[in-house]
Amino acid sequence: MGQKCHPYGFRVGITKDWRSRWYATKQDFGKCLVEDQKIRKMIQKLLCGVDTRRGRGTNAGVADVEIERSKNEVRVLIHTARPGVVIGRKGSAIDDLRAQVEQLVAPKKVEINIKEISSPEREARLVAMSVGEQIARRSNYRRAVKRAMEASVNAGVQGIRIQVSGRLGGSELARTYSASEGKLPLQTLDADIDYGLVEAPTQYGHIGIKCWIYRGQLQKEGKSHGSDAQAR
Repeated sequence: MGQKCHPYGFRVGITKDWRSRWYATKQDFGKCLVEDQKIRKMIQKLLCGVDTRRGRGTNAGVADVEIERSKNEVRVLIHTARPGVVIGRKGSAIDDLRAQVEQLVAPKKVEINIKEISSPEREARLVAMSVGEQIARRSNYRRAVKRAMEASVNAGVQGIRIQVSGRLGGSELARTYSASEGKLPLQTLDADIDYGLVEAPTQYGHIGIKCWIYRGQLQKEGKSHGSDAQAR
């Protein structure tokens, strides 16, 4: 099988739920699958775009996109750290987003819901996105990784690992830099492991950022010990 496994896919059906929840016939399954992929790519492009030259763009802090389908409706749940950016002034941004998604899934209606992330330092994708933004602004990658790890540890995570790959610092040959802190039990199914992958555009090419975050051991009701301790 190899030596690498996606932490989320490894736990689907055990401690993680599916990110797309719907049923379809054999003839419609492929079409729905492609539509889900297009919806996620569109949301990431519109809400998490980065200008290569300026190193910044519209970042709504989207950590995850869940999709549910019924016979005549598609429901999209966006997990974001900045709901105001997604909604826009007087709801203009979310109306435009809904209209574009409806073009992809026509003639079905689209319902978009937003769930706010209270602690973005505990979300692997948002941490990787933060490191990518700093690298795109030509900041030192070691300093960016160290800052992100310190912020996550202060937020109460029990372990974190960040890996940066590509032409780091404009070097001619691509290389990999990795840093970790705390414990990271990747083979334990009860461990609440969050994983995120982001690409940062630079003038030398794209830099890949991977992030693993261990938030604690999961209990039977689905909550982690780490989050309970943080709440207390």
